[in-house]
Amino acid sequence: MLHPAIEPLVRAASERGRIVPSTASLEDRRRAYREQLVALRGEVEPMASVSELLINLNGRDLGVRLYVPLHAEGKALVVFFHGGGFVAGDLETHDALCRRLAADTRMRFLAVDYRLAPEFPFPAGIEDAVDVLRYVSGHLDEFDDRGSRIIVMGESAGATIATVACSITRGEDLGVAGQVIIYPTLGPEMLTDSAHNYGEGFMLDLERLRLDYGDYLGEWTDHTDERISPLMSGDLRGAPSAIVLVAECDPMRDEGIAYAGLLEHFGVKVELLEAKGMVHGFLRLGSVVPEALEIVDDLAVHMHRYVEDAAS
Repeated sequence: MLHPAIEPLVRAASERGRIVPSTASLEDRRRAYREQLVALRGEVEPMASVSELLINLNGRDLGVRLYVPLHAEGKALVVFFHGGGFVAGDLETHDALCRRLAADTRMRFLAVDYRLAPEFPFPAGIEDAVDVLRYVSGHLDEFDDRGSRIIVMGESAGATIATVACSITRGEDLGVAGQVIIYPTLGPEMLTDSAHNYGEGFMLDLERLRLDYGDYLGEWTDHTDERISPLMSGDLRGAPSAIVLVAECDPMRDEGIAYAGLLEHFGVKVELLEAKGMVHGFLRLGSVVPEALEIVDDLAVHMHRYVEDAAS
């Protein structure tokens, strides 16, 4: 059942209407996404420092933003990948969320401005994520204390990129304490019950997401590739421990639950958290839905436990 505080947002979004997906330009899509998130950001958490950095990855420069909270504990560096359907989103759209998470966890956050489709179709974003993890692991003192662990986090499309990067690098001893997978989209098929029940009118429109997948995949037609559809993974043994957060009224809910089960099947420690009454993207709604902030607080507790377990 939809949370009462969410209902006015869903109703307002429906009344405003949406850009018709088949006719919207890429710039319209990105602008609408940016404006929506900026409008919901509310008061931002103060940080001890926020730094814009460039890291060189095999001859290409990638932008990152380092958030240092006021009461950083130096236990872990969180490498964060934003959502946006693989075609939208940037460091600014998720600035408020990164600040809130950094403040709550007392961990430094490194937000990654990975390459977007269609200018850079699959697997460019995955390659960026893998290369960033390897770089950060080898240069940890550039971002945090050398003794810190690494947590890989992503939301929505960024969650898919994050967990695929964790899978690819799982045998490399990069010092990853865990992965945090927040309402992931795990492939272009989207045939689950939750996709049917919540695929329109609940803050994530599947018609739009299917078009985004078209831009993301370009000429790549093999949807069974586990980098595209992680639920098709044949072996996840040795992947980092995972926190999987899903929302009850999200078309992606069932995929997230199934992926948690798949990780567990391969012996990966998993904590599955379900936010009752919430929709896709609810972590960004804290300024208007106070209960979303409570879930952020709970997520922070779970993340601390993973870091402590990895250190013991």
